[in-house]
Amino acid sequence: MSSFTPAPATADLGVFGLGVMGANLARNLARHGHAVAIFNRTLARTERLMERYGSEGEFVPAADLKDFVASLRTPRVAIIMVQAGAATEAVIEELATLMEPGDIIVDAGNTLYTDTRRREESLRERGLHFVGMGVSGGEEGALNGPSIMPGGTADSYKRLGPMLESISAHVDGAPCCTHVGPDGAGHFVKMVHNGIEYADMQLIAEAYDLLRHVGGFSVPEIAEVFRSWKDSELDSYLIDITTEVLAHTDATTGEPFVDVVVDAAGQKGTGVWTTQTALELGVAVPAIAEATFARAVSSASAARAAVQAADIAPGTSAPTLAGPEERRAFVDAVRQALYGSKIAAYAQGFDEIATASNQFGWNIDLGAMARIWRGGCIIRARFLDDITRAYGENPDLASLLTAPVFASSLAAALPAWRQVVATSATTGVPAPAFASSLAYVDQLRSPRLPAALIQGQRDFFGSHTYHRADDLEGVYHTLWATPERPEEKWS
Repeated sequence: MSSFTPAPATADLGVFGLGVMGANLARNLARHGHAVAIFNRTLARTERLMERYGSEGEFVPAADLKDFVASLRTPRVAIIMVQAGAATEAVIEELATLMEPGDIIVDAGNTLYTDTRRREESLRERGLHFVGMGVSGGEEGALNGPSIMPGGTADSYKRLGPMLESISAHVDGAPCCTHVGPDGAGHFVKMVHNGIEYADMQLIAEAYDLLRHVGGFSVPEIAEVFRSWKDSELDSYLIDITTEVLAHTDATTGEPFVDVVVDAAGQKGTGVWTTQTALELGVAVPAIAEATFARAVSSASAARAAVQAADIAPGTSAPTLAGPEERRAFVDAVRQALYGSKIAAYAQGFDEIATASNQFGWNIDLGAMARIWRGGCIIRARFLDDITRAYGENPDLASLLTAPVFASSLAAALPAWRQVVATSATTGVPAPAFASSLAYVDQLRSPRLPAALIQGQRDFFGSHTYHRADDLEGVYHTLWATPERPEEKWS
């Protein structure tokens, strides 16, 4: 039995769920002077946290959920850090039963925003505030300063905000935390953040693959290439860790670490959610989608083995780079293709956020989202400063691609980017995210798209109608089965 004594309502907030993320978040809060109630269904985790880290700040441990809730000062704040899905649903209901109107329940896990919207509406009817809160930065971020994306009501943020801002990462003195918007806005932004993360990682992986199998660079050489990019517009956390992974040698075999790891990438669903949601909203996110599909292809072991055994389309070969100058030129071309693709991927993510914000009435500040992603989170990068400034100068950008800083960068990158995508196609070294990102930019910049033909096809087989370029308001249908094929104006 635990010796924990029920405490009066003195804790500033509580953390339910003391896995690594929950424990680190609780420690971060305590280190910043907040009294933190802690509870875990497995009592040993609570005891272990107190034994190891109890001296780091003021913790209020509880062995019983009722004691946990009773230890919170009003309006009570309970942060849930448990497995998404049924476990989160159960904990929310248990806490809601013990709480009073005005209290706040915070889900800090990766939860689909539609679940958050449903839960927020249900708890609002019971007089409770429900906050879906994105937390990015992994275990280290949770302990030392994450990027935090809370949704929910403005009133709940008045209570939560100062504490969350104190523990978040800070860049140029500004916290990497802000109130995102009502109901599911916080979890939506975190979902898209993760989708962009998928794209960024895939683009970096494609750059590595091209350098290795087209450029002929060794893994240590590629590590040094990535290290050199830290002094460029590509400077980011993901570039930093890529350098470390590529420079790592397996202790058992002496081979590069990347050569002993199975080439099948896992995923936990946020890339899928981002892609599915984009389709539902009618937003194009091809870089994110291709990154998600690439992970699926990497894990399709049976299909990969069968196609490799069939030796389909043999004969593709990488060009020979004659000397140092050609090698340097190829590295620079890949760098430009990577940066152009990265701009496109982020533009797609921000477009998805803007579309959802408009549809659901969230009024999300896109510049603020870029600002809070500058530190703590996985996609933190130098060029997020440029995105922050771009939306600061024009909050109503139709596309991030049109911001002067990015329009000029894309213009400069496009020739090399096209070269790299063409080389990928002719050598058979796949670069689906590079290619789809380039196609996305080309689609947006094209004065006419073949969608006009598709509308004709749709009208032919399904009478789906169309608009004329000389009458955008009118709705037309052609009587295709009639020899003369007359046109009717339906409205």
